[in-house]
Amino acid sequence: MLFNTMQFYVAFVCFIMIYAVLYQKSRTLMTLYVTIVSTLFFYNANAGIAWLLPATALVSWTLTRRMNQTEGPLRKRWLAAIVIIDLLPLIYFKYTNFGIDVLNTLLQRNFPFMDIILPVGISFYTFQAISYSVDVYRRRFLLDVDFLEYLFYLSFFPLLLAGPITRAETLIPQLRRHSKVDPYMLNLGLFLIISGIIKKNIIADYIAQYNNWIFNDPLMYSGFENLMGVFGYSIQIYCDFSGYSDMSIGLAALMGFRLRDNFNFPFQSLNITEFWHRWHISLSTWFRDYMYIPMGGNRKGSGRTYFNNFMTMVVAGLWHGSTLMYVLWGALHGAALVLHKLCRKMFLDRIGNRWYTRMASWILFYLFLQVTWVFFRSPDMDIAGKIFSQIFTSFDITYLPVFIQVRPMWTTVVVLALLLHAIRERHYLWLQEHFIRLHWTLKLIIMLIVVQLAIQFYTSSVQPFLYYQY
Repeated sequence: MLFNTMQFYVAFVCFIMIYAVLYQKSRTLMTLYVTIVSTLFFYNANAGIAWLLPATALVSWTLTRRMNQTEGPLRKRWLAAIVIIDLLPLIYFKYTNFGIDVLNTLLQRNFPFMDIILPVGISFYTFQAISYSVDVYRRRFLLDVDFLEYLFYLSFFPLLLAGPITRAETLIPQLRRHSKVDPYMLNLGLFLIISGIIKKNIIADYIAQYNNWIFNDPLMYSGFENLMGVFGYSIQIYCDFSGYSDMSIGLAALMGFRLRDNFNFPFQSLNITEFWHRWHISLSTWFRDYMYIPMGGNRKGSGRTYFNNFMTMVVAGLWHGSTLMYVLWGALHGAALVLHKLCRKMFLDRIGNRWYTRMASWILFYLFLQVTWVFFRSPDMDIAGKIFSQIFTSFDITYLPVFIQVRPMWTTVVVLALLLHAIRERHYLWLQEHFIRLHWTLKLIIMLIVVQLAIQFYTSSVQPFLYYQY
């Protein structure tokens, strides 16, 4: 059941009425209630393999407690065993057929692929399990967590489908806090849900239709149309995933939990390093804290730092999907991070911070981003090659007025989305605070208008979230 469907919100209203009573009466009953609902939510998405999440939680929690009772080198060996055990289901379900494909290519064989269905949410709860164990090992997280609390943390349904990846230090202390219903959190949650519906249902789902045509058969369209599909996809993936994150964080806020932002105006970045401080923050910080830093980070010289940056991004690419296209996407971003660090040392730090240097930096960064999105979205190199070929050999700017005439609504939505990308953070926060202060009748009117727009833009079927597949 996706967060952008009417069925979900009808079910959520029924859920929240019981939740509100338990929230005030008993933290234990509230925790148990949410955990049961979250487990049923996981079952609804995964059916026959729904046992995997509670089994993972039980094994990981038990072994982490055992690790925490040991000292010395044995403690580190326990951690290594826990991380491997946590990763095994993810590796099996997500990368078995990828490994078979690589072997077939290298050995020129034809080993049959296995009939494996990827459990929804497995990447996200696996990373949360690993972060908990590592933080306990480092003694960064010191609370004694019982199994019910841990299962709540791992299965919390607003986070289960596609994150954001949340640390135990963020969620569990709030679970234990005895507080009254906060009107600010309720209003913030409503604002974020409305924002998510606008991004996902109105913008991303609508422009996805045209983008899909381009990436399915680029040779059917001109170079200009291919270029518009590439620019459209960058807006689609941002609005899709940041829209999901807004809904997820908003639902948690309605339940009294404050989660950290997952996006911070990433397309306003001036370089690739800044971009990864603003895009999918929960994932980028996870790879920083649990892969990049353990590999040595920037503590072992420039060469090792560059290698660590590159390999972290390659693995991040592989995390997104078990194809060589995702690996290539990660490698390109890793190479760009290394190049940016090198150029900063050589000359970038000596360039003045003028408006024209910022503009040039943004243009170079944004063009690089569009190129790499082609590899991220394309199913194979053949499609990516055809898109680039059409853009560079069949591009005609005079097609612009014809394109606008033929696709006026798509063009309008994309232009409005680009303008929304240009909003500064202070203006966004101003808008958020003023919405929170509005009378409830005005909030209801705004909500009804947004829902009506979503219905107007509704396609033949509800589009799944892009990160739902990761």
